[in-house]
Amino acid sequence: MARQFPSTTDLHDLVATAHAMADAARPETLRHFRADLAAEDKTAPDEAGFDPVTEADRAAERAMRAVLAERRPDDGVVGEEYGAQAGRSGLTWVLDPIDGTRGYISGTPTWGVLIALCDEDGPFYGLIDQPYIEERFEGGLGQARLSGPRGERALTTRAPRGLDEAVLMSTFPEVGSPAERAGFEAVAARARLTRFGMDCYAYALLAAGQIDLVIEAGLNAYDICAPIAVIEAAGGVVTDWQGGPAYAGGRVLAAANRAIHAEALALLREVA
Repeated sequence: MARQFPSTTDLHDLVATAHAMADAARPETLRHFRADLAAEDKTAPDEAGFDPVTEADRAAERAMRAVLAERRPDDGVVGEEYGAQAGRSGLTWVLDPIDGTRGYISGTPTWGVLIALCDEDGPFYGLIDQPYIEERFEGGLGQARLSGPRGERALTTRAPRGLDEAVLMSTFPEVGSPAERAGFEAVAARARLTRFGMDCYAYALLAAGQIDLVIEAGLNAYDICAPIAVIEAAGGVVTDWQGGPAYAGGRVLAAANRAIHAEALALLREVA
């Protein structure tokens, strides 16, 4: 069923606002990229690992919030760095100013700016923007396209193929807990090729028809809302590991089509 918007909602303005936010975030991320940039660790004292945040993350989110304050002050916003602000319109923007900060501080171009627009049923429009290589993946509200240095083209996910011919991606080799790792390995053992370390760019590649599956765990809403909108607009499927909605985060299975989604989901349900 198509989403119902209030008669006063200007859908063109929603798209224009998303692009204005991405345009505002780009220079803030590029200003510090591959520079001598300090990174703070957000990891709690009782937790292991390294969860970095930089001034680039904060500056990019401030720039996006400034655009929203000017263009759509009645909308809600949830951002990784500055939290949630309630709105009155029934619409909420979910922002990740730099998804893949570990890659960002390492100098790789696998990070991106994530912008999603959600209602009570989840995301229905999203952008995955990669400022350094100037690629922007857009999905929802009648859009499914990639624009970049090589021009503009439609986004379409890959046609069905067996898991033994599939390309699978994830960000971290450990994936999550031992049980989650076992679930991932059950799928990876049958896939043709598995690659790691891609952050949000893996979801962009899935929407662009380059790969078949992305499997991750431990995500937050701001990590996945934009990829969901882009992938679904391109013809793909995104759920949790039980086949339910994934927009709240947690365990995520993104697939190019329903056939390979069903094959991977059956394995994840068995193990995890």
